Order: sequence, then structure tokens, then C-alpha cells
Amino acid sequence: MRSVKALVGLSRGSFQRVSFLSLSQQRDFSAQPNYTQNDDLQDQVLVEGRAKSRAAIINRPSALNALTTSMAARLKRLYESWEENPDIGFVLMKGSGRAFCSGADVVTLYHLINEGNVEECKKFFETLYKFVYLQGTYLKPHVAILDGITMGGGAGISLPGMFRLVTDKTVFSHPETQMGFHPDAGASFYLSRLPGYLGEYLALTGDKLNGVEMIACGLATHYSLNARLASIEERLGKLITDDPSVIQASLAQYGDLVYPERGSVLRKIDTIDRCFSRDTVEEIIDALEKEAAESYDEWCKAALKKLRETSPISLKVTLRSIREGRFQTLHQCLAREYRISLNGVSKRVSDDFCEGVRAQLVDKDFAPKWDPPSLEEVSKDMVDCYFSRLDELEPELELPTALREPYM
Repeated sequence: MRSVKALVGLSRGSFQRVSFLSLSQQRDFSAQPNYTQNDDLQDQVLVEGRAKSRAAIINRPSALNALTTSMAARLKRLYESWEENPDIGFVLMKGSGRAFCSGADVVTLYHLINEGNVEECKKFFETLYKFVYLQGTYLKPHVAILDGITMGGGAGISLPGMFRLVTDKTVFSHPETQMGFHPDAGASFYLSRLPGYLGEYLALTGDKLNGVEMIACGLATHYSLNARLASIEERLGKLITDDPSVIQASLAQYGDLVYPERGSVLRKIDTIDRCFSRDTVEEIIDALEKEAAESYDEWCKAALKKLRETSPISLKVTLRSIREGRFQTLHQCLAREYRISLNGVSKRVSDDFCEGVRAQLVDKDFAPKWDPPSLEEVSKDMVDCYFSRLDELEPELELPTALREPYM
């Protein structure tokens, strides 16, 4: 694993692309989006044509660009057609408004589950994960402009691509455990490949990173001020190329020299490694308690508070998912995440996903009643159940692995 220390010392906003596809490689989550679905479906993913490129624009700003099944399906169709079109050299993705993409439209999933329509939820995850795999195996250069809120599945549809441009407005997080869920859409692949045990920390606590921190730890490839985006897009729009090095040079032209702030979580990497390298969630909490007692560090207390407020079963499922992801390919991670997601929405073991969404985004009382309510009551069999097939007849996630291999 790469050390974050050197990256913290000096990080340039325009450096050689960092690929996650290498195995052998202050906003709260409850940002009060409006999930009313009155947009025209086609308008929720817009298309801009450029000289030698195309841009997909996620356009549900009233819902922080949260993804629905139809949006993921449209993205997949567009990307497949653009990949086959010889007149298109590269592809760009961005969001409308103050978010790039806040992830899945979990409120819609919540209502579908409560209406007994779990099949529609399955279709959402299948469609989304297939698009993530397409993104991770895309044959043409891809530029994702992660300006604003980039959460959960919003990271999944962008980080596997070739270039990830972040700004001073970027806010990245994986808050799924706060909703009784797990970081999915490929998160167990790219989080497990971060320096040290930073991935475990981000996955379990849902803590946020800004654009500078994303550059420093390798989640992003380029950094620029939000004020320069119009110039960057104008330059990219004029490019007549399918050469990644030409696109890289254009992005680098607007790059900034950036340093993580003194209070950045990346400067806690030694403590993170000591605590989050432990084998179990209970041991991680014990290690944090010991650090807090010995150092009087407020950061340790804050991390403990987040863990204690989070779904116990989600913590255990998530830790195992990230650990398994360290040794798996992208398609293996997606297949495992698909099993976990289906078990989560089917309420086979626990109702924590619906309870978390209710508390965070529906009733907004921020007082979830987790079941089981404590780590001690989460058995190994319960966790194992999330990693097994829903039933013998339930189809697995089918990905075109024989036809598409992740680029290195």
C-alpha cells in the first residue's frame, strides 16, 4: 500500500493519473434534497455534443442529482453508443447545481421496499453496477468533473474512470453505514486501495474529504479552482483527440499546487493505521478508546461518536466487504456488493436500511432504532448471510468479464 505521508507533504493538482484498477492497484449527508420526481426522465441526464467528445450531465439538482434506475440505464446506453462511435474521441461527465451526484435515490428505494416492490430495487442495483463496470472498463478516455457533493454511488460512477477532476467545492463521502447500508457501486474496490487503512476509516465513519485530500490520497487525478471550470471545459470541448496524454496535458494546464490543511484527516494516518487495521469493529473501537485516553485527541472522540451512532450490523458487513475488496477485481467486488445490497433491501436479516433512510431523510428525526442495537448482538451468521445468495434461484450479477477487462 502507498504511504500517504509523502503525498501529504507535497501534492500537485495536476499529476500522472492514478488508476484504482490495479490489483496486482461542511455538508451533512442529510442535506435536505427534494426527491420529488417531476422532471422529464430524459432531462435528468442531458447530453452536450462537442467537436470530438460528448458530455453527460446529471441533471436532478433538486435531489442533489441522486440516481434512479432510469438515469443509470440512460447513462449506460449513452456510454455504450459513444464507445462504438468512431467520431467520438473521449467522454466527460458532470453534474448540475451544487452536486456532482449524491448517490442513489435512497428515498425512492425506501418507498419501493415498503410497498413490497423489492424487484424494482434489485433492478436499480443491477443497472447501476453494470454501468460502474462499463465505466471501469471503458475503452475511451473519460473525464469526471467532481464539482460539489460527491457521495456514495456518485463516486462509484466516476472514480473508476481515467481522469477525476476535483475542485475547492468538492465534498466526498461514503455515508452508507449511517443509513444501515454499505459502501457499494465499486466502493469496496477503490476504498480498499487507498493508503494504509484510510479506506476502512472512510467506509466505517462516513467522514468527508475535500478536493485537496482526494488528490493527496489518490482518489482524484487533477485539482482546479471552481472558478476555472468554464475555461477547462472550453478547452476540452475544442480538443480533436482520443489521446489520453493530450487530455492529461489540457487538464494539467489549469492545475493548482495544493497542500492538505493542518487539520486534515490525512495527517492522522498513523493513528488511523493503528486503530483501523484491527480485525474486528470491536477491536477498532477499543483501539480508538485507548488512543483517546492516552492522547486526549478530539479527533478520536469524534470518530468514536460516529461509530457508536451507526448501524452495528452495517459496520461489521462493511469492514468485511472492504477487507475482501483488497484482494478482488472490480467485477468480483461488484458481484459481492450486489449480494449484500439485495440482502439489505430484502430485510432478510435486518431492517436497518429502511430505518436509516427513515431517520435521515424521511422523518428526519435522526434517531434510528437499529436492529440488532449493539455490536455484541450481531452474530457471525448474520454477517455471513449478507454475503450469501438471497436464495438458490436468485441470479447473480452478470457482467461481461470475457469481453471487457479493466484498464491498467
